[in-house]
Parts: sequence; structure tokens; C-alpha cells
Amino acid sequence: MMKQIFFLFCFASALTLSVSESKISASLKPHVVESFDVGYIKMKSEQNCSYLVRISTSCSSPKFTTDKISIAFGDASGNQVYAPRLDDPISKTFEQCSSDSFQIDGPCASPICYLYLYRSGPNYNGWKPETVKIYGYDSEPITFTFNTSIPSDTWYGYNLCDAPPPSSSIQLSIHKLIVFVMILGSAFSIWM
Repeated sequence: MMKQIFFLFCFASALTLSVSESKISASLKPHVVESFDVGYIKMKSEQNCSYLVRISTSCSSPKFTTDKISIAFGDASGNQVYAPRLDDPISKTFEQCSSDSFQIDGPCASPICYLYLYRSGPNYNGWKPETVKIYGYDSEPITFTFNTSIPSDTWYGYNLCDAPPPSSSIQLSIHKLIVFVMILGSAFSIWM
């Protein structure tokens, strides 16, 4: 009976460790950026690269938008790509449940670790992007998930440049598991 209780305790502890890890990665959400300035664009690379940017508009977005949409993205080295206007009401970009692709040229940024969108328009509940996927020149495509309305007249998005790489969280999980097994082994040797 004691062995069964001990086993259930171990199982519950391991489950708690794995759940706490997934909450850390799931807590990252897009946010307003106070100090972002596209007027200061650094080009560490003298090369110019072309990017394919695919933006999917949510089905819960307004049917169409008259908002002005801008995008800026880049890498941790300071290479920044900026497109001041992606919208075009005549060609019906950013309609509800649609996907639009843009070819944007700029400095060679790799790997892309931040992306901000800027919306300027009269609607309180304006355009709502679902995802933004960027295909770079020298890195795997990266997808930023929004699925929320972009606030008006401010830069809004993600900065993953300072986030630990995914391998760090795996190493952290392995470290926690090793510590857990050591404690468990000590407790088990005392119990026996």
C-alpha cells in the first residue's frame, strides 16, 4: 500500500513539473511597445534581402478594413526591415478570413526574432490578424500568432530576441528531472 501511495506521489510530482514548464512558454503574448522607433533603422548588413510575409486575417475580424497597416521586423543584431504601408483597400487586402502575401526588401536579418504591426484607423475594433509568417533568406520561417485586434496608433507585437532558446527550456526540464530523481532516490533509500 505504501509503495502505491509513493508511486502516485512521484507521478503527481513529475506531472506538476511538466505542466509548470508548458505554462512558461504559453504565457508569451503580443504586447504594446512603448519605445519602438522605426525612424532609427540600423543596417548592420550591407546586403539587401527579400522576404515573403504572409498575413492571415482572422474570421472574427471586420469584413474589410480601411486601416493603414505597417510592419517592422528584424534580428537581435539590429537589422530591421520596415514597410510603411501594406494595406490597399482597392485590392481588398486584409479582408475577413483571408491571407495576403507581400514581398518586402530590406537588410538581411537572421534569425528574425521580433515583429511589430502598426494600425492606424478610425475603428475601435479594427483589423484582427490571426498569424504573420515570415520566410527569410537564411533561416527557417517564423510564425507570430496574434488572433487579437491591433490597438490603434501604436506598435504591437513580439520581441523574442531576449527569450531563451527552446533548447534552454529542454535543458531546464532535464535539470529538474535529475534533481527530482535524486530527491526521490534519497527518500526511497531512507524508506527501504
